Amino acid sequence: MATVLIPVPARDSDPSEVAVSRAVLSREHTVVFATPDGAQATCDEIMVTGEGLDLWSRVPGLRKLTALGRVLRADEAARAAHRALLEDPAWRAPIRWADIELDSFDGLLLPGGHRARGMREYLESPVLQGVVVDAFRRDLPVAAICHGVLLAARSLDPGTGRSVLYGRTTTALNWQLERTAWRLARRTRFWDPDYYRTYREEPGQPEGFMSVQQEVTRALARPEDFRDTADRVQASGRARDRLDDARPAFVVEDGNYVSARWPGDVHTFAKTFAKRFQAG
Repeated sequence: MATVLIPVPARDSDPSEVAVSRAVLSREHTVVFATPDGAQATCDEIMVTGEGLDLWSRVPGLRKLTALGRVLRADEAARAAHRALLEDPAWRAPIRWADIELDSFDGLLLPGGHRARGMREYLESPVLQGVVVDAFRRDLPVAAICHGVLLAARSLDPGTGRSVLYGRTTTALNWQLERTAWRLARRTRFWDPDYYRTYREEPGQPEGFMSVQQEVTRALARPEDFRDTADRVQASGRARDRLDDARPAFVVEDGNYVSARWPGDVHTFAKTFAKRFQAG
């Protein structure tokens, strides 16, 4: 049995990527969570309920009526996993980021999320970036999904000055998926049009320059080391995988490093990562 560390921000992590990963891994392994201050975290409630993504969401009495929100929120399997997550003693009693000692862990999993108010602390944390560098130096199994790959890309090895992903192949949230969700939600969630963009471009930067895909790609040795799928089902963003159906998922493996794009890959992503410990 392995012990896997999952660091999360205080709020706004993606419920599918956190809860499904925990559900899959905890069948055979121990999962430990870490938060900035050791207090219980909160996932992005909009992605749990779907409430707040429709044009009428601000009208009293209509918030719970979801249309676009029902499409973009976590699916039923992920919502069930999230309910179980809330009852997990490990979720209720995390350790602090500053107290992480990798000697106590066999692997590291980096979930994502997109809402800027909570995710920036996670993505910009020197403490977590140091943990990621240490994990890669030790050749621990590391898994990253969605914006979690961005945390890995920003983790620079002091010895080389380069990202830990330099010289590796990876995937992450691609610009097609990020842009589609952003364009949909900015029309319906007009009071918060950048809900789906953690970082926006500065004046003079082309659209997409601050997307996850482009920032991760800039950290790699070669642009072609960012991997994406040409498969129509996997690329559509309309089909999500299940425990018994990996067909819609796109997961990239490079040695002890596993990456995936978005919540629609998460069952296969977590199962692939769990195999690292079975093999070990």
